[in-house]
Amino acid sequence: MARTVLIVVALGIGFYLVYLLRGPIGWLLVATFLAVALSGPVNFLDQRMKRGFAITLVYLGVLAVPFALGALIVPPLVEEGNNLAQNAPQYARDITRFVNDNETLRNINKDYDVTQTLQGEAEKLPRKLGGAASTLRDVGLGIVNSIFALVTILILTAFMLGSGRRWIDAGLRFLPEDRARRIDRVLGRAAKAVGNYVAGALAQATLAGLLSYLVLTILGVPFAAPLAVIVFFLDLIPLIGATIGAVVVAVVTLFSDFPTATIVWVIFSIIYQQVENNLIQPQIQKRAVNINPFLVVVAVLFGAALLGVLGALVAVPVAASLQIAIREYAEYRDINPRPAPEPPPETPPEGPSAGPGPIEGTAPA
Repeated sequence: MARTVLIVVALGIGFYLVYLLRGPIGWLLVATFLAVALSGPVNFLDQRMKRGFAITLVYLGVLAVPFALGALIVPPLVEEGNNLAQNAPQYARDITRFVNDNETLRNINKDYDVTQTLQGEAEKLPRKLGGAASTLRDVGLGIVNSIFALVTILILTAFMLGSGRRWIDAGLRFLPEDRARRIDRVLGRAAKAVGNYVAGALAQATLAGLLSYLVLTILGVPFAAPLAVIVFFLDLIPLIGATIGAVVVAVVTLFSDFPTATIVWVIFSIIYQQVENNLIQPQIQKRAVNINPFLVVVAVLFGAALLGVLGALVAVPVAASLQIAIREYAEYRDINPRPAPEPPPETPPEGPSAGPGPIEGTAPA
């Protein structure tokens, strides 16, 4: 009873510590995923230079991506935000004029005074835009915390890329040779599956972004490059990312060249998503992770529920790694089945009772 109580108390303390350390544990998991995903290009460059230089070059390439995307997306967003704030009163007057020209809308406006309220709020918008600095100060602490988390994750990833293989080898030396060999094989196959999945997902998202940019440029939709970047990132989310990206761009086309651009974009999105879902993505999953489509859906749902968008991104490679481990264990069980239990020893049948024998030391009568 005492041992059972101690085990329950230890488990409770362990779960409570995991709850308290959920933030750093999440960072460690993200760093592990990044280390596995970046191990491919690092190992490729490692054959031509020192590993430290290879890690530095890969890191510079990874860090250059956010700056390039920021330079591509932020200026148009700022410009359009200022234009919206400055032109909001004119938009409100146009809506008022449209409502006054329509009898039904005019009666509704007379009852609820919608246009007057809308015009008053629109005239306040330019003044409110100037007070955005106070809002930015309020969210400054959150940005600093996010930057600290990002830097910590990148540092952990660098340590894993530089010394991860040595740590694994040191840990495997404490295990029996056969078990260490099997675990090393599982880790190698899982790392290869994760790397292949990341490379395939990036190739798929790049193709979606390039085709979207081409179609939007032909249609003359403004900010085609930022919209293509949005499609690229959303396409990385399994199952629903491409649909969300298509809807976002379709909303933009409503204000560009409705209905021509919207109709063409919707037709293109439907055709491309069918090709992606039935041809491109199955080939990537088959060659990279070889995982059942049903398990893909379940893994994405569970990952999204646990960690949001990040969980949906890493759900498929995590499920593939678990599948590899289970298959390896099943193969081991087939090769080394458990010995059958030995049957209990047979007891000789009891004969009929012959009664008490003669008392020791006496002769029979």
